[in-house]
Amino acid sequence: MLKHRGFPGRLPGTDFQFTLRRANPKGATELTSRERRPDRRAPDRRADEAFFQALWDFFGDEPFERGNLDAGRLSWFFGREVIPATDPFDPADYEAMLVIDLRAARQSFPNIVGE
Repeated sequence: MLKHRGFPGRLPGTDFQFTLRRANPKGATELTSRERRPDRRAPDRRADEAFFQALWDFFGDEPFERGNLDAGRLSWFFGREVIPATDPFDPADYEAMLVIDLRAARQSFPNIVGE
């Protein structure tokens, strides 16, 4: 499992996790697309924004390996702002390649991605 050195481990002052310390011996948790509803709590929205900001700062529009990124947090973006970069794609693989979908990211996070 690739560790993204320097990527924030969590949202400061909270228990919102962004990365894993070590690989699960049973294998990676499968990425699934989770619906972000507009009535989510403010702390959840702040965690989403901080995580996406970190993704954008670290990877930009280049493909990146899933590595030690937390599946639960990544699943809030999977299928919308973060999409598979390869075909075929294994959602339960630490080495799976992902990429930020600029069109969706600009729509969801215009203050981060911009034009």
